[in-house]
Amino acid sequence: MGLSLETAVLWIVPVVFAITLHEAAHGYVARHFGDRTAEMLGRITLNPLRHIDPVGTVLVPAMLYLTAGPQYVFGWAKPVPVNFGNLRQPKRDMLWVAAAGPLANFAMAVLWAVLVRVSFGDGVASSEGLMRMASIGVMINLWLMALNLLPIPPLDGGRIAVSLLPRRLAAAYARLEPFGMMILVALMFTPLLGMLVRPVRDVGAWLIGLLPGL
Repeated sequence: MGLSLETAVLWIVPVVFAITLHEAAHGYVARHFGDRTAEMLGRITLNPLRHIDPVGTVLVPAMLYLTAGPQYVFGWAKPVPVNFGNLRQPKRDMLWVAAAGPLANFAMAVLWAVLVRVSFGDGVASSEGLMRMASIGVMINLWLMALNLLPIPPLDGGRIAVSLLPRRLAAAYARLEPFGMMILVALMFTPLLGMLVRPVRDVGAWLIGLLPGL
């Protein structure tokens, strides 16, 4: 699968912002609930350069695009440091800190959907290039939202599950975290990952479709 410079630009912009704003959202919400670790390290920022991981933000998404296709593109930024012990109520507040990333992706998907609408056909910002980039932005953000909601620690869905489970079960479930990324990588080589992610992605797309004008 070839990757022209034009196609690369159309993908890089949405991917970089999807991943980096996801991380910034974690830091912002952590600060709101009492942990200023990310703020002190300068990680609560919309500057993508503060969040880009050369491997997770650039190399892995590019390789997945070239080898597996756009529907399997995902990546990661430098994780925003959160000291859950600094949160006012760590177990409860962990849910909101974790949920902030997927919610940021959903919000970005909505904004990209608005750009699709205004850039399509005779829209006020009619542009085929912008429409293509915005369509990619919608897809990438819904995919990342759904992927991160998988209940596998250390993904956001895993942390949400730990927050919601009773303390004894939560402690046992949290011990899966060292193996979480290995589980995710293994799932990438099976159809199961798509089967798990698509329903959540489709619900997100359905919700966007309910918005007036979209």
